Amino acid sequence: MGEAYQIKNQDALYFITLQVVGWADIFSRKIHRDIIIDSFIYSRANKELEIFAYVIMTNHVHAIVRSKSGNLSNTIRDIKKHTSKKIHSEIRTNPEESRKKWLMMIFKFHARFNKRVEEFQLWTHHNHAVELSDNEIINSRFDYIHNNPVKAGWVIHPEDYLYSSARNYAGLENIMEIDMI
Repeated sequence: MGEAYQIKNQDALYFITLQVVGWADIFSRKIHRDIIIDSFIYSRANKELEIFAYVIMTNHVHAIVRSKSGNLSNTIRDIKKHTSKKIHSEIRTNPEESRKKWLMMIFKFHARFNKRVEEFQLWTHHNHAVELSDNEIINSRFDYIHNNPVKAGWVIHPEDYLYSSARNYAGLENIMEIDMI
């Protein structure tokens, strides 16, 4: 893992990217996006995670986060572990998942190169963590996160995308409370 993208200061504010192996489009399914949201809600309530911004795209998640407990790396690890198990279980047991064989092939292939997993890997190892040290960098990352669905051509305005904190900042109905900055 490159030194540049590691979480070194466990108390600092970070921009992170959680990427699905093989860029597989897991989050094109609502049920999988909701697993991420549920894990974020749990981590805010029980693991002292502050989430200031987020967006869930089809194959990755961006967020601006900080740990009130000083355990950001552990919290992100736990989120990835929990969501990986839940999504894997949902794929395996959902008779309506038309991509089951293809997805399992991708996850098994990537697990072969990882000594820490046995049969299945959902997330890449890195979190592409960037410490946010000044307002200019913070603002640029907020814009990047909230404009992702616009750049993808899914919505006209950032606040139109349901799985984004842009709705929170616009004062619209949202699916998850965040920590406003």
